[in-house]
Formats: sequence, C-alpha cells, structure tokens
Amino acid sequence: MSLALTGTRPLLSASLKQEARSFAPWILAVTALSASSIIVYPYAFPTAADRQGLAAAVGANPALSLIFGPAQDLTTVEGFNTWRSLALGGFIAALMAIFAVIRASRGQEDSGQAELLASGVMGRASRLAVAVSMAAAASLAAGIVCAVATGLSGSDWQAACLLSATFTVTGLMFAAVAAITAQLASDARTASTMAVAVLGGLFLLRGYLDSMDFADWVSWTTPLGWMQQTQPGIDNSWWPLLLGIAFAAVLLAVAFVLQARRDFGGGAIPPRPGPARGAVRSVQALAWKLNRGPLTTWTAAFVLLGLVFGNFSTSVTDLLTGNPEAAAVLAAGATSPDALIGAFLVTILSLIGIIAAVGGVQTMLKVRSEELDDRVEPLMAGAVTRPSYLGANILAALAGPTLGVLVAGTVISLIAGTADIGVSIGDVLLQTLATVPAVWTATAVSVAVIGARPQVKLAAWAGVLASFVLTLLGPTFGLSDWVLGISPFWHIPKVTAPSPDWMGLVWITLVTLALLAIGLTGFRRRDLAR
Repeated sequence: MSLALTGTRPLLSASLKQEARSFAPWILAVTALSASSIIVYPYAFPTAADRQGLAAAVGANPALSLIFGPAQDLTTVEGFNTWRSLALGGFIAALMAIFAVIRASRGQEDSGQAELLASGVMGRASRLAVAVSMAAAASLAAGIVCAVATGLSGSDWQAACLLSATFTVTGLMFAAVAAITAQLASDARTASTMAVAVLGGLFLLRGYLDSMDFADWVSWTTPLGWMQQTQPGIDNSWWPLLLGIAFAAVLLAVAFVLQARRDFGGGAIPPRPGPARGAVRSVQALAWKLNRGPLTTWTAAFVLLGLVFGNFSTSVTDLLTGNPEAAAVLAAGATSPDALIGAFLVTILSLIGIIAAVGGVQTMLKVRSEELDDRVEPLMAGAVTRPSYLGANILAALAGPTLGVLVAGTVISLIAGTADIGVSIGDVLLQTLATVPAVWTATAVSVAVIGARPQVKLAAWAGVLASFVLTLLGPTFGLSDWVLGISPFWHIPKVTAPSPDWMGLVWITLVTLALLAIGLTGFRRRDLAR
C-alpha cells in the first residue's frame, strides 16, 4: 500500500495551493448560516412571546421539518441555531466535499491531467488519497472556522463546537461517497450526479422520517439522522459522530479497492456507445440530445419527490393537531386549518420549484462548458446563428424545470387531492401551475449571466440561492416584505385563499422576459469563450 501512495505528499501540497481558494465560498456559507443565527436571534425574537410565536409558526408548517429537521427547542438561541443550521449546513459541507473529490479524481482523468501526473513517480492510489485528503481538509477547515465564528458570536462554546463537528463529519461521509462514485462512473459529470443523488436521497429520507410520527429509533437509520441525534445545545451528545467517522472509513476502504481494480480513465459502469452515424439535424435537436440524460434523471427524481411529499401531505392534518404550538394557534382562532394546509402546499411546491431551478441552471452552465471546450464555435461557422443556438438551450433550460414541477405537482395532487385534507386535485394542480413562473425567473438569472457575463458564472446560481435563502430562511428572521419580495417565490399566490393576488405572477414574468433579453443580447454581442 505504501508504494500505491507514493507521491501523495507533494501532490497534496501542490493541489491545496491550487484549489484552496475554491473552498472559501463553501466555508463562508456554512459559517454565515450558523453565526448569523446566533447574532440575529436576540434581535428578531427579543421576548418570550416572540419566541413562542416562532415555535408556533414552525410547528404550524410541517414542511419546514423536511428541510431543517425537527425543532427541539426554539426558545433558546442554541436550539434555534441547531434547528436552522445543522441539516442545511451539513448539506452544504457535503456538496463541498463531493465536488472536491470528483474534481481532483475523475475530473483530472477527463482533462488529461491525471495521465500527465501518472507519468511521473506516483502510486496508483495517490490521486484518490489526495482527493479525499483535500475534502477532509476543507471539511475540517469549515468546522474550525464555523466553531470559532459561532462561539465569538455569542453561542455556548460546547454547542458551537459540536454543531461544527457535525459539518466536518458530514463532509467526511460524503467525501467517501464521492470516492466510490468516482470509481463507478465513466466521467466526472456522471460521478458528481450519482454522489449528489445519494446526498439528495438521504437528505429527503431524513426529512421525511423526522417529519412523520415514527418511533424514535427510525431516525437512527440514516447517516444524516446520526448527525441530528447529537442535538447541539440541547443534549450535546458527541458519540453519534463516531458512527459517521466509521461509516466514512468503511466507504473509503471500498473506494480504494474499486480504484485498484478499474482501468485508468474508465469506470465500473461503462458508458453506452453512441450511434455509428449522427442523426442530429437542428440546433433544437442538439440541445435536446445534450440534455436528454439529465432531463430523464431529473424527471424520475421529481416523481419520487411527488410521492414523498404527496404521502407526507396526507398526514398533515394529524401532524398539525398533534403539534402543541400549532394546536394552540388553531384553538386561539388566529388561523384556520385550511389556511395552514394552503401554506403547507405553497411551501412544498416552492421547495420543489427551487430544486427544479437547479436543473435549469445546470443546463445553462453546460452551454458555457461547451463554449470553453471549443464545441460552439464550429457550429457558429455554419448556418447556426447565435440567437437560435442560445434560444434552443434556453428553451431546454426552462422546459426541464417546468416538466419537473408539473410531474411532481401532478403526483402530489393525485395523492393529496383524494386524502380528505381540505384540498382538491384541482387546487393542487392550480397551485403547481402558479409556481412555474417563479421557477422561470430563478432560471432566467443564469441565462442573463451566461449570455452577457459568463466570466462570473458563479453568479448564475444567484437566482436559486436568493430564492432558497429568502423563501425558506427569510421568514424565520422576520424580514420585511420588500426584502422577501426579492425572491420570485414570494409572489406565488395561495390559490386556496378567498381572493388570490395574481399580479405578482405578472411582475415576475416581466422580470423573466427582461433577463432573457439581457442574455440573448449579450450573447449576440460578446466574443465566444470570453
């Protein structure tokens, strides 16, 4: 094994110097999520009544448990930070680790860098060891920086350190998952998709198990559930972290075995060979062919999301009546069960819409990747015009998320509309349709960025990020309506309300058209691969 790891140390040193800056945004995001909770909580909820109101609001919307996990104690700053940051911060740390491992392993093989490195004095397992070590270093850095920042912001130090340790261990677990998918897949994109799919599936399963009224032991059946059991600031249990470390160690052992047995540049799952003769005759067909695989995967994922959320919605009335805070709100006459169920539908469909917009952004980023790989310029040398090329990809970027939202909404409507919870199939379908324009707006931000200013392609995620933060995190801080209104999903009307306000959809549709115009105009005027 020592020969297989020859050259690991110098390669790790060089790789960290080259890639360290790419970890900074992820570490900043995790740290800001936790530290901001500690800083803002006393100002947003200064009195006991305010904190009880927060607990009632969270308890009245079970969909929030799918995202953030169960709210154990929202009357203390540590309990609030644990609820708001643990699951979501772990998800961010896991994404960072996945992309770090794939980029430094399969990504190098796809680009040819790995072959150049292998021509020197380097063991077979050294590149995978470096990739995992980089992800581990980034995860450890995220934990340390977050712990220090959260503690200095006013949190209890033990709670801050334990919460941050869950981020580190979650990063380690999914670095190991990515190490395995890097051996199974035939290219970096497929490996990333597989690893993120595992993360998304486990995150969804954790949320579903936390939200339903299952026995306590059920939450121990998922790796992300182990992190929830630490309960920083509440029970402060450190030992579940050991389960995560052991889980990562086992997966890493499997990954190194697979790495030793596969061919260089190949994967355990071979790619399907293409046709002997090309059949694509239009730019629209080309855009469809390039995005057919991801579209199929996303559609299947949305069927699953629809089944999970639809099944979850059938129990929403029981969850509301079984929640003390929600029951108190209903008993006081502050709202009605129909209003709470309507808010629940808006929340889960908004979440589905935000997830769908991710696929649209990925489609536009692929346009940039094709451009940088010099595959677009040959097309432009023929009869293909710039507006037609970008327009075909814009259509794919908007159609994919639209299909996903409609598929998930249809599945939810068929389940929830027949469950006697106060909404009909038509209500859910109409709410689904009302969600689509907001998805277009979030996706259109990436069109404007890739079309006009592709040098800052990271900004393509601004629409999705702003939508997620403001739609799902903003209300917990009591932000003003004009701030929440930056998110297109804030303008989605509640179709079950007595008089829905549809003007919001008109405004965000106009914003979408403006963003598309910026992207098309910018792409027509700028140089390619610039």
